[in-house]
Amino acid sequence: MSNSTLWLLLFAVFALGLLIAVLSHVKFTAKKITIIGLMAALSFIAYEFFRIPNVFGTGSSFHLGNTFTALTAMLLDGVSGGLAGAIGLTLADIFAGDPGYAVTTFILKFIIGLVCGLCARRVFRIREYSPAQRKTSRYLFAVIGSAFSGLLVNVFTDPFIGYFRNRYLFGQTVDIAVVMTKISSGVTLVNSLLSTVCAVVLFLALCPALEKSHVLED
Repeated sequence: MSNSTLWLLLFAVFALGLLIAVLSHVKFTAKKITIIGLMAALSFIAYEFFRIPNVFGTGSSFHLGNTFTALTAMLLDGVSGGLAGAIGLTLADIFAGDPGYAVTTFILKFIIGLVCGLCARRVFRIREYSPAQRKTSRYLFAVIGSAFSGLLVNVFTDPFIGYFRNRYLFGQTVDIAVVMTKISSGVTLVNSLLSTVCAVVLFLALCPALEKSHVLED
């Protein structure tokens, strides 16, 4: 597939993401936009400068960029988390000259944010715990569950979407695409586990301070 087609497809995916953000009725305040921008930048930095690239020649990398997708979703909401991760890591792919990867990256990171945010707010309700309750193991497990939910989904969606990307965007044969998918599954699992640990530690450290300073808004 030509580069011009890939760039057009990337633009369409980006526009769709913005449309979903608008239709979700999320209120984007100045503080929230600032946090999203900061987290997107941290995602970019975590991926661009702290990673092991092109594992076994598959194009997949060991990195911690997904940490800030999950963290933003837990601090704010799923759409905000999805945008932070999608923007930061898509830009990383663009700067690396990989518009094909950028297309699927935007989709995958947006999904991580949506799932983490949904679980954090609707399933585990981590922001509703009182200060006393936040000292319990139940709260810790709720935070871990919120972070790992979207990252666990990514263990399945990344190889699945990656297979079709490799086949139809990159033109790989079925045999090669299958091998790449299997390797990608293992890499994604490691990334998800590491990012879960980092997201949980950062959330536990940052959330009380951000709430006390009234930075976080509902």
